Amino acid sequence: MQSWTALRLTGFDLGIFDQAVRAYAHFELPRSPIKNVHHEFPPGFSLLGDHFTPALALLAPLYWVWDDPRVLLFAQAALFAVGVPVVRRIARHCFAGAEPRAVRRAADLGGLVYAVGWPLLNSSYNGFHEVAFAVPFTLLMLERGLARRYAAAACWALLLCTAKEDMGLVAGAFGLVLAVRAHRAGDRAGRATGAALALVGPLISAAAITWFLPAMGGPEGYYWSYGSLGADPGAALAHVLTAPWVLLQVSVTPFVKVAMLAWILGTLALLPLGSPTFLLAVPLLAERVLSDNPNHWPVINHYDAFLWPILITASLEALARLHQSHRNRTAVARSWALTALALSSAAAVTLGLGLLVRPDHWTPSPDKRPLTAAAELIPDGATVEADNTIAPRLTARTHVVIADATPRGADWVLLRVENRTFPFASTDDQSARVALLLAHGYTEVRRQDGTVLLHRTTRTAIPGLRVPGPDSTPIREAVPDDVGTNLLLR
Repeated sequence: MQSWTALRLTGFDLGIFDQAVRAYAHFELPRSPIKNVHHEFPPGFSLLGDHFTPALALLAPLYWVWDDPRVLLFAQAALFAVGVPVVRRIARHCFAGAEPRAVRRAADLGGLVYAVGWPLLNSSYNGFHEVAFAVPFTLLMLERGLARRYAAAACWALLLCTAKEDMGLVAGAFGLVLAVRAHRAGDRAGRATGAALALVGPLISAAAITWFLPAMGGPEGYYWSYGSLGADPGAALAHVLTAPWVLLQVSVTPFVKVAMLAWILGTLALLPLGSPTFLLAVPLLAERVLSDNPNHWPVINHYDAFLWPILITASLEALARLHQSHRNRTAVARSWALTALALSSAAAVTLGLGLLVRPDHWTPSPDKRPLTAAAELIPDGATVEADNTIAPRLTARTHVVIADATPRGADWVLLRVENRTFPFASTDDQSARVALLLAHGYTEVRRQDGTVLLHRTTRTAIPGLRVPGPDSTPIREAVPDDVGTNLLLR
């Protein structure tokens, strides 16, 4: 809510998810004009062709109660909060053989570190994403596995596959770990369940990526971000088989990738490495360190929240093993636990908690404040090209897309011209857009502190105007040069 109040939440991505879930609420496929127009997808393109996220449909009934983008923020908070009692149960499973005092402390510590975890704070800072479902589904899958409730664990694993197309890899890794553990314990039911998930999980991901997304109109290779390995999956596989050292080379170049891994593991005092459960995180980490997309390298986006349930569970398992096996087990486990608590707390304060007590982070910056007043002048039902910053405030009552490099001919255009806004390359480009529109049928309605509101009063032809049609070819976003150069740069 702080990010909403301060106008930090934007059309990319809160506006996109709001439009998609609102479409579900009207019993339609999830479509987002913000996404489709900016990336030149055909008008009827469904976001199910972009990412395999059918779990989002579960949020549709909330819009029948409150038709507002903020419903997604509260829903995500609730879904994250569901994890607190689940983590406490995981801690009790891990410390089942310990004295009651140690069990209680483990549950308290685990619940606390999870609840104020920096990955969840980062995800909340950036609005809403499909990770809202991945977090509780992963935790429930892990907890039911530890409880040896294998049917329930399998159900949560399958539900996890509906959160995003790559979650099947996590479910498959869980199945592998479960099968090995059950085999060692002589548990036939656990071994069978684990083996089935180890096979089914990756198959679901493969089917989603190679069949479902293309069937829903997703362009082939649109999100392929592994050019350092090969031009496509086949070429990448051939490259890795003939030169396997390329995996290490790509994983450590640039060095920010190494810093990312050090931060993720170091903030829990390396405890996750002490449990086989950490293997569930390997596919997600590999996706990021092997990627050419700089957005995947910093630790200030929502990607780390996918890892958080795995890291917390693995840490609790490692602590339990230390507590049970070491000669001075209580002292060693306590020292390691306090170190993890201190490091994770410091990261949480740095990346989120500290911002909550700063008054300047509760109000919009001076350049953003006029956007709210100008948006109120736009009538309901109008077509709008809006500054990315204000777009979520318009999705519930207008037909809004974000203003970008291409004029779209909307009835209203709301844009800042003195501060750069996504996806423009410079303020000069923003000023040039306003000048172009004023010269071709638009009238200035309001101008305040660098914010301009225009209304189209005549249907004069606009040079460069383009609206995506049925035969549109999707384009990928050009990543700014400063992205991915700093681990903590927002």
